[in-house]
Amino acid sequence: MTPAATTASGRDLPHPERAEIRLESVLHALSDPMRLQIVRELAAEDRELSCSDFVLPVTKSTSTHHFRVLRESGVVRQVYRGTAKLNGLRSDDLDALFPGLLDRILAAADRQAERA
Repeated sequence: MTPAATTASGRDLPHPERAEIRLESVLHALSDPMRLQIVRELAAEDRELSCSDFVLPVTKSTSTHHFRVLRESGVVRQVYRGTAKLNGLRSDDLDALFPGLLDRILAAADRQAERA
């Protein structure tokens, strides 16, 4: 992974470049129910959300792990703004590499949620 640009706070987080995003990593990241929930919420809001905006039934350390997996797989981009870590879907990158994949996974997740 190449280093991300340094943010205004001087902290940066490693993200894969578009060309480094692998399908198997994306599918692995989205295979976990908590991570899929995070992605569904980001897609529904269509904007960056801080980690504290998510109410997940897991510990803070587990939540941090889930966000890290999503970031390292290339599904989300995390940036610091002040003390908040903001998360945004990398929809453009994913659509360029795997056209329609994210939309289909989100639609399938919605259908599954309706059945539950």
